[in-house]
Parts: sequence; C-alpha cells; structure tokens
Amino acid sequence: MSSNSSLRFGPRAWLAILLVLMCAAAIRVRLRETPLERDEGEYAYSGQLMLQGIPPYRLASNMKLPGTYAGYALLMALFGESIAGIHLGLLLVNGATIVLIALLGKRLFGTTAGLAACAVYALMSVGEGVLGTQAHATHFVVLAAIGGVLLLQRYADSHRAALLFVSGLLCGIAFVMKQQGVFFGLFGLFWLIATERRQRNLMRRLTIFAGAMALPIAITCLLLWHAGVFSRFWFWVFTYARAYVSELSISSGFELFISTFTPILRENAALWVIAGLGLARIWWEVAPVASSDASRHERERKAWFATVFLIFSFLAVCPGFYFRQHYFVLLLPAIALLAGAAIREPLTVGILAIALFISVLTQREFLFRMTPLEASRELYGSNPFPEAIPIADYIRAHSQRNARIAVIGSEPEIYFYADRHSATSYIYMYSLMEPQPYALAMQEDMIREVTAAAPEFVVEVGGNDSWLRRAASPTRIFDWWAGYRAQHYREVGIADITDDGTEYRWNAAAEAYQPQSDSYLAVYRRK
Repeated sequence: MSSNSSLRFGPRAWLAILLVLMCAAAIRVRLRETPLERDEGEYAYSGQLMLQGIPPYRLASNMKLPGTYAGYALLMALFGESIAGIHLGLLLVNGATIVLIALLGKRLFGTTAGLAACAVYALMSVGEGVLGTQAHATHFVVLAAIGGVLLLQRYADSHRAALLFVSGLLCGIAFVMKQQGVFFGLFGLFWLIATERRQRNLMRRLTIFAGAMALPIAITCLLLWHAGVFSRFWFWVFTYARAYVSELSISSGFELFISTFTPILRENAALWVIAGLGLARIWWEVAPVASSDASRHERERKAWFATVFLIFSFLAVCPGFYFRQHYFVLLLPAIALLAGAAIREPLTVGILAIALFISVLTQREFLFRMTPLEASRELYGSNPFPEAIPIADYIRAHSQRNARIAVIGSEPEIYFYADRHSATSYIYMYSLMEPQPYALAMQEDMIREVTAAAPEFVVEVGGNDSWLRRAASPTRIFDWWAGYRAQHYREVGIADITDDGTEYRWNAAAEAYQPQSDSYLAVYRRK
C-alpha cells in the first residue's frame, strides 16, 4: 500500500484537523440557539415521540424515511430535548463527517489533499447558502454515505467481505436517513461493477453489498409493521412520494436550480473554482503517462472514482427538481475532495488559504456577527420560527401534559416546543395544497382527525410560506376551519410579525387585536 492510500495521519496532520474542527465548532456553538425551522421541527417532534415509545407515522406523518427521526432521538437522548441539544448533536455529526472526508481525501490524493478537503467541507457545510447551521437530514445522509464510500475504497486493498458488508450497510443507512441517500448506494454498486467486472465471484460481491444496503430499510419496514403503522408509512413514503416528485417540470426545476445555486456559488466562488481545477488536474495527470505505466492506472482509477462520485452526488440533489438549499449539502463532499485534489504543493496551499479567507470574509456577518434570532431572519425571512417558541411556551403553561393540540399550518416545531401531542397526523399543509390526486382526501382526513380529537389548543398560521396555496388548491380546509373555530374556540394569543418586529398579545388583549401583516401565529383555546 502506498503512503497516499494509507488512512494514517501524522501528529501534525491531526493537529490541523483538530484546528478545522475547532473553527467549525466555534461557529456552530455560537449559533446553537438559532430557532428550529420546519424540517428540524418535524425531526425533533418525531424523535421526541420515539423517546416516548410512539413510532413514526402514528401521530406525525410525512414522506420522509424515519432514519433522521431516530438520529434526532439519539442526539436528544445525549444532549437534551432542546434547540441547543439538537444543534450540538449536529456539531458532532458534522465533525465526524469532516474527519471522514479528511481520511478519504488522503487516501485518494495524499495528506495535503485530505487536509484541504476537510477544511473546504467544514466551511462550505456551515454556510448560509446551504442552510448549514440547521440540522437537516442531508447532514446525516452525508455522514453515513462517506463512511460507506471510505470503506469501499478500503475494500479495494484487502477484498475483505466484512468491509464490503459494512460499506453497503452504511450506504443503506444513508438511504433510510433520506431517500436521496440511495444514490450513494447506487454509486457503490456502479463502482463495484466497474472495478470488479473481470474478477471471479462478482455476483457474490454485489450480493453482499446490495444485501447489506437493503438491510436497514428491511429492518425499518419490519419494525414499522410490528408497530402497526406500516400502511401509513407505505402511503406517505412511496405512494404519495411518487406523486410529489412528479409535480415539477424540468423547465421549472432548472429555474429553481439557478435561483438556489447562484447564492451558494457566490458565497464560496473561489472554492468552487479550485474544485474545478482539481477535476481538471486529476485528468491532466493521467493523460501524459505511458499506458503501460502502473502508476498511471492507479491515477486513472482515482480520477474515475472522484468524477463518478461527483456525478452521483449531483444526482442526489436532483429528485423532483426541487433543489432545496440544504439538498446541496449532498454535493459538498465531492466538491471538497476535488478541491483537495488541486491542493498538494506549498504554493497551492497558500492559494487555498486565500480562497478560504475570501469565503469567510464574504459570509462574515452571518458566521461571526449575527445573533441566533438575526440568523433565523436572514435564512428564513418572516417565517414564524422564532415566534413558535413563546407560542408553545404559552400552550405548555396553560395545559396539562396529556392535552392535545393542533397546528393549522406547517409548523411542527410547535408540537416539539410545547411537548404536547398533535391532534392530527398532518403536520404539514403543503401536501393538502399541492396539485396531486390525494389533496382533497387528505384535507377531509385531517378534518376528521381534528374534530375527533377536539384539541384544547389550535394554532392558526397566517402567511403563504406555511401553506404554499395555489389557485387550484382545494379550499375545504379553510371553509371548515372558519366555521369550526367560530363555534368551538376563542382567541387567546397572537404573534403578529411586522417589519418593525413581532407584536404579541395574550388572553383578552388578543381577541381585540387585528393582525397588521399576513404573517402571524394565532392561538385558540376550546370554549
């Protein structure tokens, strides 16, 4: 084994990695109290339910696979059921990924490249453009996927079946964390076929990897069947999800890609250029060497590995053509590895240092100066994520532990903060508004659930960000809520989000207050 392919770093290299981890941790610790956004609220609430012994899809349903719910439950068991606990858990997940990328970069292109790759990933993965300070599922996907890819590289040396099995297992875990993780498993299968096709027992090796990859989802299905929620799981994760990913056209997706990727590119422009130079360099190094040179074959293999990994990583960003900002976290390891490939000499190290400094300077307000509240507003505008906290505090202070509540809007973080069970399994309103065949039936089902539960508190969410209502969206839910609210509820609280700040009113003062904006949270208590 060459020195480049070894996973061993010397003391100085580990000191450099430690410095990278400390810098990334300092930013994340400073912003650890940034209010949870919707996806985080969903994961936190579902993880909270799991810690209470309640399986996913019973009280809270969504099309995401439940791996990240379990990840949140584990992190909250370690660090506490709080905003800070969740974001400290993300710090741990991100730190482990940084180390794995350093190891993979070293194996592919040498020690300097590995250190450069981990520094690039650390900065890019905390950036504003990819919503990097928030604990999205993509961070969990990347941790499992990079572990699997690293072991797949190790397998090339020893051909030990155990390494192949664990590699497949980790790629399967990446899929269970979020559906896009499947592309890293597909990359593993593709790479095995490409590199082992002339070897004996290829089918045995593919079976080991694919079988291990299928094991996490098989165990998940078995556990959910045993818990009695398999039919709900199947509908949301497969039946509805198929309708969801077919809603956007390619042209609409391209427009979304441009609008989302442009700020991501802008904040780390120099690093993206370096990654492009790294891609050019690995292929330039292959071309001039005689075809009989053994070292050329090794360089060509690594060039193909990095290039194909980049392709599959990009494909992981693309399902449904939605191109959410945090989806691009899935692409960052491949970009970091290519950037590392360009950085192998003292001069190029200096160039990287300048590029990192420029990126930090570009994002300095967000990374070093904004408060957690300001960071939330910078990332999400007038979305009611900060306001969800005092609203939930009010509900918790004025209700018993076993009270049921409902949120007429897409703010599942309120359930988590209030530590109260939802009166409906519909924790997002988006699916009820989408141009898909189940929308009206979903609205009727939600109405039945809320009516049957008769929740003590209901939170009404104003503003289209929590609904994404369209001209053709069914209006049954709005018509029902207007009548049901007037008959059974009185207003006891409101958070009105205006340009001058948020105005809070409670109890009798809330009933007399008229919202000054379209963005608000209104709290209603059952008469």
